[in-house]
Amino acid sequence: MSSSTIPAADSKAAEAHPVPDRHGKNLYTTDSELHGLLGLYLPPDLLRHMQPHFERLGALAGGPLDELAHTADQNPPVLEHRTRTGIDAQRIVKHPAYVQMERLALSEFGLAAISHRDETLGWKGKMPPLVKYVLTYLFVQAEFGLCCPVSMTDSLARTLKKFGSPALVERFLPRFQSLDFDTLAQGAMFMTEQAAGSDIAVTQTRAWQDADGQWRLAGDKWFCSNPDADFAMVLARPDGAPAGMKGVSLFLLPRQLEDGSANLYRIIRLKDKLGTRSMASGEIRLEGALAYLVGELGRGFVQMADMVNNSRLSNGVRAAGLMRRAVAEAEFIASERRAFGRRLADMPLMQRQLLKLRLPAEQARTMVFQTALALARSDGGDASAYPLLRILTPLIKFRACRDARKVTGDAMEVRGGCGYIEEWSDPRLVRDAHLGSIWEGTSNIVALDVMRAIQREDSLTALKRHFGALLSEAGVASGFSQALQGALERACALATCAAAAGGDALARQAASALYHCCSAIAMAWEGMRSGSAQRVQWAQLVLLHRVLPRDPLAPDALPTEWNAG
Repeated sequence: MSSSTIPAADSKAAEAHPVPDRHGKNLYTTDSELHGLLGLYLPPDLLRHMQPHFERLGALAGGPLDELAHTADQNPPVLEHRTRTGIDAQRIVKHPAYVQMERLALSEFGLAAISHRDETLGWKGKMPPLVKYVLTYLFVQAEFGLCCPVSMTDSLARTLKKFGSPALVERFLPRFQSLDFDTLAQGAMFMTEQAAGSDIAVTQTRAWQDADGQWRLAGDKWFCSNPDADFAMVLARPDGAPAGMKGVSLFLLPRQLEDGSANLYRIIRLKDKLGTRSMASGEIRLEGALAYLVGELGRGFVQMADMVNNSRLSNGVRAAGLMRRAVAEAEFIASERRAFGRRLADMPLMQRQLLKLRLPAEQARTMVFQTALALARSDGGDASAYPLLRILTPLIKFRACRDARKVTGDAMEVRGGCGYIEEWSDPRLVRDAHLGSIWEGTSNIVALDVMRAIQREDSLTALKRHFGALLSEAGVASGFSQALQGALERACALATCAAAAGGDALARQAASALYHCCSAIAMAWEGMRSGSAQRVQWAQLVLLHRVLPRDPLAPDALPTEWNAG
């Protein structure tokens, strides 16, 4: 029988088939917890407007976009150095599936441009950051790799607006605001060198001004994602600049010059990565490339830090989305798969394991919402919000990205042997999840950045004030409230020790403690405000299992006073 005459699978037979398959489910409409949170965090009129867009993207992510992501993952980009006629002309050949995802992300949903436009998706006026992050949260559940270029493009435009000269902004920003797929610009950032990973102070890439006063760059950059981007932010050391961080400046590097010719830099090779295989990452050699100075000389790292922090927040959002997809797949399997005469979801041990997967996924989701609100307030001119944003950003990058590695791996196990097969989403989720804890700062670097925020911005005071206020508003049972308050006090005391001289070894422990306490408080607040007893219970379990000491040789149970009036 030819393939064209094979009958379609009977829907009833498919439902009765012993191997569950969630493909085709709408990832937005099936996420009831997300609906409740959006009602708390978004204005009603904006939520009504965005509802059909969330539903459309949820449908795409659960079906067609997921198929494109799988295809692109299996067919990574290829670097070509010459045309078939022998002309030296580099290009990265991307699979059509990846290009179609670019069109969806950058043009149809405007994920990179949305924060830089006055109208997107039919909404007149500026969109709050949370809308962008909810769309990203849905998109990344299908495709993770592309979300890296999307985030860098968004972050580059933000940094250009914030630090670029008026002439530079006027000249180049419109391409980052465009939704026309044929003319819009993509962005990247080229920071890392072989000797300068997280230690930017030893940057060796050279910058100088030519006879016409134009800046030129020379040197090697070691990890460059989206290496064929239209523009990249690059760190370099101008001739005569001092050694160390104060000698590093920030430059905007165009891929093409005004006359349409290629700028003077080459992609040496593409990296063979564990994950994010759909998206190209490579090594760049700058050979006198023309670039534009962004901001002040010697302020490169400070200015680039704004771009990095925006990307770190995006990393946290993506980790939350990966966990949501992994948990939703595991819960679906457990509800549909039968063994020993019962559904897996009816087995107490499976119920416990699913709950252990659900908790970090919900913590990350809550912290995305809290951080997005802090970002909106800070960008809106509320000076008191910046110290809070400054600490929440590395907190979610540190902890959510680490949690995603374990959650995706454990969720794979729920599917059993099929979970280890590349036909399913699980292997891709596991491979992609390991990116978050490495790029834009490893766990040690980011935990130490939490301490730096405490030292330089008095961020611990802002954190304690904000989450203390949420706890007061929540109105949870007195015993639970006291437990949360006590845990927050102790976490802040530990963070104070970690931020003091000689306390570096405590940085990761302190960052985890702050994240767990703050997420538990915010989840309790959400549960009480939305009437979700389940969310309050999740907050209690976060405190019980991820914060407080427990006897590993005794059954655990919630303290009775946590639910007493």
